[in-house]
Amino acid sequence: MTAAAALVIVPTYDEAENVGDILGLVLGAVPDAHVLVVDDASPDGTGDVVERIAATDDRVHLLRRSGKLGLGTAYVTGFRWGLERGYELLIEMDADGSHPADRLPALIDAVRSQPDVQLAIGSRWVPGGSVVDWPWYREALSRGGNAYARWMLRIDVRDITAGFRVYRAAVIAGMALDAVDSKGYCFQVDMTLRVHDLGGRIVEVPIRFRDRLHGVSKMSQAIVLEAMLRVTQWGLQRRFARRR
Repeated sequence: MTAAAALVIVPTYDEAENVGDILGLVLGAVPDAHVLVVDDASPDGTGDVVERIAATDDRVHLLRRSGKLGLGTAYVTGFRWGLERGYELLIEMDADGSHPADRLPALIDAVRSQPDVQLAIGSRWVPGGSVVDWPWYREALSRGGNAYARWMLRIDVRDITAGFRVYRAAVIAGMALDAVDSKGYCFQVDMTLRVHDLGGRIVEVPIRFRDRLHGVSKMSQAIVLEAMLRVTQWGLQRRFARRR
């Protein structure tokens, strides 16, 4: 068993401007946690920044990958790394500053305080949640996409695409991680469904989500399209299976 109960997994690609600040904020909010940065060979030297920090802080770990292999595979790699080392909680968090580190204690407590809770989601779209500095069309896209997924999949989660989450490691261990091949928003939907189908209770904790301050967003039309197509496919499959 590792000395720390919680592992915060932070995938990175060209986040040299942000990653040092994020590590400081995370460890300030949850000093007993460990952080694993999964870096996809960032050309801007993100991995080197993390390596320097890890050399002086044994709570920080770096896993370098050979290239830009995608968000979903980065988290799956991080999950496996954490399971092998016996962490109790596995946490997803972006490196760009959009996820408020000061909400980590509330998310962790939401899982630890109730034994049936397997996943706590930092949610923008529950009462008390909000977004900052978003244009109206981006908010409309996110709200609309989440509403469509909720209706299509028949699952009562308001922010199913959110990427700020705390999982109980036991529920991740019960998944066939080799079968997870989704990317971007779709990865978050996929993982939520897997927790739901394993009988895990899912709760949402309100957060104030802000847009990144430095760097370029990794979001693309292809990622949005993949999510819409996969949600439609999964929804139809689940409805047909129930009818059968």
